[in-house]
Amino acid sequence: MDGFMLTLSCPDRPGIVHAVTGFLAEHGCNIADSQQFGDRDTRRFFMRVHVEGNTEPLGLDALRQAFEKVGESFAMEWHINGERERSRVVIMVSKQGHCLNDLLYRWRVGALPADITGIVSNHRDFEALAASYAIPYHYVPVTPQTRADAEGQLLELVDTQNVDLVILARYMQVLSKDVCRQLTGRIINIHHSFLPSFRGAKPYHQAHDRGVKLIGATAHYVTANLDEGPIIEQEVARVDHGDDVDDLTAIGRDVECLALARAVRWHLEHRVLLDGHKTIVFR
Repeated sequence: MDGFMLTLSCPDRPGIVHAVTGFLAEHGCNIADSQQFGDRDTRRFFMRVHVEGNTEPLGLDALRQAFEKVGESFAMEWHINGERERSRVVIMVSKQGHCLNDLLYRWRVGALPADITGIVSNHRDFEALAASYAIPYHYVPVTPQTRADAEGQLLELVDTQNVDLVILARYMQVLSKDVCRQLTGRIINIHHSFLPSFRGAKPYHQAHDRGVKLIGATAHYVTANLDEGPIIEQEVARVDHGDDVDDLTAIGRDVECLALARAVRWHLEHRVLLDGHKTIVFR
């Protein structure tokens, strides 16, 4: 059997690691890497185990079935994901394409372990870019009158194509609470500042007006509370009084790409576990 990742979270109590490692040993699994964390505030335990394979002729489905007893005994939320099981991803974008272009390049060179099944946009600006990567492009215009229909098309696409992750690569439409609820833990956004600073339009104009010395970007899971979802990654760059708005915008594009790419890769590698309104990231 190929290698796999076992991720879990549960109420913290003695015996969890012993039960997990004992189960893996019983099934001939070799642990290549293991990380764990106990959150004293939430009193929950988190664990990610990378297994190289096993010596028994046992497939992943059978292994998952066998692990159910361990999971139930500790009230675990757990997943077993094979190394060759690639997540199916949809990217959403509006008129700023730097994050989209960066993700597509990383995907092409094998830095993002996923299958990009489509690009969704409320503008036609990046149809040619999508075509150059042979990725289907879904033009879904959004107006106050068509918003519900547009979101229905998105959810239908997610359902029919078995999409595991939606990435908002500077998609500039606010999603409804219903969409956020249905895609909980499966939709990542990039925000062009350290949240909650400089919200709304023209963040780099706001930053320049305040004379900031650091600018940053925040990649986070999307929730119904706008730009307040669990943070996965943040990136910063130092600036000074000599940088004008165009300079800040250009620097900001770079940090947005870096923060989003890391967050997406860590999610695809099953390194991110939700802990209430925050995340545990096993890097």
